[in-house]
Amino acid sequence: MMRVPILRLGRILLTSIQSDLSDEQALQLQTDILKLFADAKADGLVIDITSVDVIDSYMARVLNETVKMVGVMGGEAVLTGMPPTVAVTLVEMGRNIVGVETALNLEAGVEKLKALLARRHVNYGMPGVGSR
Repeated sequence: MMRVPILRLGRILLTSIQSDLSDEQALQLQTDILKLFADAKADGLVIDITSVDVIDSYMARVLNETVKMVGVMGGEAVLTGMPPTVAVTLVEMGRNIVGVETALNLEAGVEKLKALLARRHVNYGMPGVGSR
């Protein structure tokens, strides 16, 4: 099974889902994110879904739960790059990504995450910005 890579940018984790994931791959990604979040003492997470063609209700639930779990662990998360077709599908099936911060693209998502963390006075690996 191919794993989705998760990159570290200071105290921010970044992952970009490049293809549709099976249920098993989605759960593995969630497990990998949470383990790395704890191990790396990360403060934030950006999940980019620009390349995803389809999000079913299970994948939507896994993404939503992952973001909530990061929150419970004391972090912030932003979901970026939701294609219009995915947004339409989620609305049509009544599946909300409730309480999830979103941004149009990866760059905007990283900026939004930095702003969220700055409000909490968290040092996310950039000199002179906040402290833990």
